[in-house]
Amino acid sequence: MFINKEIPDFNVKGYQNGEINDYTKQDLMGKWSIIFFYPADFSFVCPTELSELQDDYEEFKKNNAEVYSVSVDSEFSHKAWADATDTIKKIQYPMLSDQTHQLSNYFDLLDSESGQAYRGVFIVNPEGIIKSYTINAMGIGRNADEILRTLQAAQFVAENGDNVCPANWHPGEKTIKPSTDLVGKI
Repeated sequence: MFINKEIPDFNVKGYQNGEINDYTKQDLMGKWSIIFFYPADFSFVCPTELSELQDDYEEFKKNNAEVYSVSVDSEFSHKAWADATDTIKKIQYPMLSDQTHQLSNYFDLLDSESGQAYRGVFIVNPEGIIKSYTINAMGIGRNADEILRTLQAAQFVAENGDNVCPANWHPGEKTIKPSTDLVGKI
């Protein structure tokens, strides 16, 4: 279980907007982070997911969040994929390389048979604490809008701890203030 656990220190390379950079835990501090694991570059479901995240990227940024996609491919593979594929070329968020498996091992996502990471999404608060996560099998793509909605719910709960978000909650909708008066009435 990863809920309310702090992410580990790490140091990985990544590709973003034509540049190779170093990324550490410190880069995630001070804002919300979406750590989005996918199996492999030059694959089939992965570009559809990364493209959907890019389509919502401005909304993530408006919600004080950065998106970090992560695979076990090298930062050079990420660059080659962006250079070769229009879908990936449009991506503006960092694409991290987890060749040393620092992150995929910590999050227990590495499939020993394929050497790839399962499809994990971790929503991390500005203090580096995991507030939500989901893990899918290799062939099951994810919904960027649901990741954004979950981020917004996590942020609401962080700011309004005496209220909780019901199923399918979106910002501006009614929340629930838990009390014994509600037991058996919802």
